[in-house]
Amino acid sequence: MQTGHRVQESIESKKGWNVWWRMLRPHTLTASFVPVFAGTLLASFDGSIHFGLFSAMLLASILIQAATNMFNEYYDYIRGLDHEESVGIGGTIVRDGIKPQTVLSLALIFFLIATLIGVYICMMSSWWIAVIGVISMACGYFYTGGPYPIAYTPFGEFVSGFFMGTIIIGISYYIQTLSINGSTLLITIPFAIFIAAIMLSNNIRDLDGDRENGRKTLAILVGKQKAVGILALFFTAAYLLTVAFVVIGMLPWWTLITLWSVKKAITAVKGFIGKTKPIEMLPAMKATAQTNTVYGLLFSVSLILQHILTI
Repeated sequence: MQTGHRVQESIESKKGWNVWWRMLRPHTLTASFVPVFAGTLLASFDGSIHFGLFSAMLLASILIQAATNMFNEYYDYIRGLDHEESVGIGGTIVRDGIKPQTVLSLALIFFLIATLIGVYICMMSSWWIAVIGVISMACGYFYTGGPYPIAYTPFGEFVSGFFMGTIIIGISYYIQTLSINGSTLLITIPFAIFIAAIMLSNNIRDLDGDRENGRKTLAILVGKQKAVGILALFFTAAYLLTVAFVVIGMLPWWTLITLWSVKKAITAVKGFIGKTKPIEMLPAMKATAQTNTVYGLLFSVSLILQHILTI
């Protein structure tokens, strides 16, 4: 026991805060803060922005996303899916020696803090937000936790896209305006699709390992080649919807600058073609996440430009 304790201290002293930072999987956090920016900027056209609510929503979303990542790390380890050679994971348990219970406890603490922030948001807006927040956190937990994890089914892409795209943007808009409309909900669809694409790219990379461990993801059900085709369809649908929303006047013409992110989407799709090993597909998965980030940031810039022009 004493030797194990010394090893743990050695690991922590050697790698320090980098271990804890990687456990959050920071490269995935754009999927939580980009929708908050988008929803808040959409709300800004219908009134002034309450920056306290914006900051609270941003922090709560990041905490829930980070906690979900930690639940993923914990339960995949408990089920024997992660090991030292696994590609694309945080690796704090299997490579860095952090105790599984520590990861789980930190995730629960993040959920608790997010809940307290949620109370503030509800006090400043509506208590109906609490209902949606509880459901969202439950989905974050059951995504990889519980007896029937959502991530192990063909519905992982839909659930993640809906909650991290439509729901986050919708709440961010609602707490600023105390209203919601059909146009705003439609505008959330491309964001939901891009987030679903991130999940699909992850499942394409992990297809062989997931199949061996009994998962039934969308990528496994249709096979790699068709899954890559679906990824391309996801991107195509998101961009076509964006253009359509601009043409019919739901979004300003400035929003067409989001098409600059098409290059990343093409890189992502091409990056999966002909690759068979998970490590070979890491650049494609990274490009998929970057597509969502670049699209979201350019979308936000387009709304800011529209504000400047209308002053």
